[in-house]
Amino acid sequence: MDDQFWDTPIAAAARRAAQVKTPNSLTLPRPETPRKITVANQKGGVGKTTSSVNLAAGLSLHGLKVLVIDLDPQGNASTALGAEHHSGVLSSYEVIIGACTPAEALQKSPFNDNLYCIPATIDLAGAEIEMVSMVRREYRLADAISADFIAEHGFDYVIVDCPPSLGLLTINAMTAVTEVMIPIQAEYYALEGVGQLLNNITMIRQHLNPALHISAILLTMYDARTKLAEQVASEVREHFGEVVLTNMIPRSVKVSEAPGYGQTVLEYDPGSRGAMAYLDAAKELANRGDYPAHSDSPIGQAPTANPAGEEA
Repeated sequence: MDDQFWDTPIAAAARRAAQVKTPNSLTLPRPETPRKITVANQKGGVGKTTSSVNLAAGLSLHGLKVLVIDLDPQGNASTALGAEHHSGVLSSYEVIIGACTPAEALQKSPFNDNLYCIPATIDLAGAEIEMVSMVRREYRLADAISADFIAEHGFDYVIVDCPPSLGLLTINAMTAVTEVMIPIQAEYYALEGVGQLLNNITMIRQHLNPALHISAILLTMYDARTKLAEQVASEVREHFGEVVLTNMIPRSVKVSEAPGYGQTVLEYDPGSRGAMAYLDAAKELANRGDYPAHSDSPIGQAPTANPAGEEA
């Protein structure tokens, strides 16, 4: 076969698909301590759930053990991960109200042995009303997914998918983690609502969870054929700096189709542009580590360089 074939985009996609289909063919270093991340944006339709499940799948492919907690009553993350989430199944609802432990609600994803899910059922829709009168209502999830639970199951990453609104479910998600990832679509009104989200994160930092900060921003639905997408990406990078991931997620039919088959795009079409983009974004997220916030800002900062010019 012509050697030039192996340099074509089709060949590259084939190689990546083969890697995804081969267990243990990809590796990434484990974080020193488990990373707990909430994927949040109060604006709907920005790829929040899609990013949660596909980044989780990408990390799990690299040999990292990942737990996804679905806190959205719609249960879309549960669907994409192949988890049962009909009424009667133990879920994040029972975990939050204290009717079961996280271990009892845990399900292994059929995608691979490193990926787990605590699903959401429709029962979660009424949880916010029930929590109003509960003790430590803002910390129900944080109390449940303790460091002991995470260590016992050996999770490297815990990713929480929350609803696109600021209620007690979202507040529980943000008190249970230290990092927030914000997906922003590369379209008109991209930054709409982000300012309010930053204000909410700042308030939660001040009153409920001082460790909370934005460690990553992911550009989604990027269409390289349009000038608009390029302008939006430039504006987001100018506004947020190096906390924005270098890898962007392209607009992709395959990414949209995958949940309909109860799969992540990495399982549905591992050689597609969308799958490769999420795999690269997961790798970048893991390799660069957490970007902790500085001073009173909730936004993570790039590691500072030491006099020798190396990263501190």
